[in-house]
Amino acid sequence: MKFPMTKFAAAFSFTLSLFAVSAFAGPPLICHAYDIGNAKSLPWIGHYWNLSGNESYDTNNLVADTLSILDSDPTVLIHMETLRRAALHGQKNPQAFKPLLIKMIARTDASSSNTMAASLASFDLGYLTATLAQLHWIYKDFASPAQSLDAKILVDKAIHLRGNDPQMEFAAALVTLGGPADEHYAHTQRALAGAESDALLASNLSAHFMNPQSETMAQMISGNASVKVANQ
Repeated sequence: MKFPMTKFAAAFSFTLSLFAVSAFAGPPLICHAYDIGNAKSLPWIGHYWNLSGNESYDTNNLVADTLSILDSDPTVLIHMETLRRAALHGQKNPQAFKPLLIKMIARTDASSSNTMAASLASFDLGYLTATLAQLHWIYKDFASPAQSLDAKILVDKAIHLRGNDPQMEFAAALVTLGGPADEHYAHTQRALAGAESDALLASNLSAHFMNPQSETMAQMISGNASVKVANQ
């Protein structure tokens, strides 16, 4: 996979890409459903990124259900999609976000002796923090209860603990779309390279953002319309 852009050009392109996404399409952590195959996640109706309005899910179970799914499968893309769904379901019951965050913070403390668990706990907390921040872009009256947390620091810690995980690098590339550009570039490179041996990641990078006319996720994070990812 070739990536001929200079870092300076890439940084400029990343900025333009973020502007285009936020101004015309929507926040990527919210407005794009990830492909998780037949894996278990929170209930979802239809094929659009948003709730259909016909959901019957009881959001009183949001905290317990979300944590149960996160604890049952270490696949990062499943965590990304589950947290995206949790954020959207939670709009019907915003009071659920605070206890969910409290539980997730407690997970980061409880899992400190287990490197894999500690990595995922830090990732989940960071990714939810970033997702709730983007939820505010859509629902202006929503105030994230995670405003005191730093999503990038938490995701960086997760990657440090986890080691080589291209799916986590993909998540980090999305979280850092607004910069720092050099870190975003590095996350993007590792995600694109890792897709060569990760079929699920390759499928997600090849997917179009929101609709078939939009750029692919690989093109979004790279700022390069010529980037293509071969599905495995």
